Amino acid sequence: MAGLIPFNRKQNDLMNIGFDDFSNMLDDFFTGSWPIQRSLAGDKFKIDIQDNDTEYTIEAELPGVKKEDVEITLNDGRLNISVKKEEVSENKSKKYIHRERKYAQMSRSILLADADDEGIKAKLEEGVLTIQVPKKQHEDTSKRIMIE
Repeated sequence: MAGLIPFNRKQNDLMNIGFDDFSNMLDDFFTGSWPIQRSLAGDKFKIDIQDNDTEYTIEAELPGVKKEDVEITLNDGRLNISVKKEEVSENKSKKYIHRERKYAQMSRSILLADADDEGIKAKLEEGVLTIQVPKKQHEDTSKRIMIE
């Protein structure tokens, strides 16, 4: 049952002196949980936002995520991208002594005050979510006031 301890145990010997940080980094990389968690420090995924005259383009890095795990909403000019991922290791044998489940949830929220809720497009390809949000057409709302 010693193998069920939820952290990596290292033996202290002379060979590991000075290499502990490097060794821990490699262990975390190869034994860490699903890939998106390794790339998301603090439960945040990386996003890029481009602004041009007619639309915003948002790119979010979501490696290993399926489109079914992503929810995108626009509410009062705030674009919210939410990701929920759950993995359960399937083992048909009932004699297992260890079984793991992984669950991650993260979201990002972006204020786009002049976003138009009509015509928003989103696609997920090769781990990159691309969202195109059109801008509302600005009308000149200025009015000349006559002096009496």
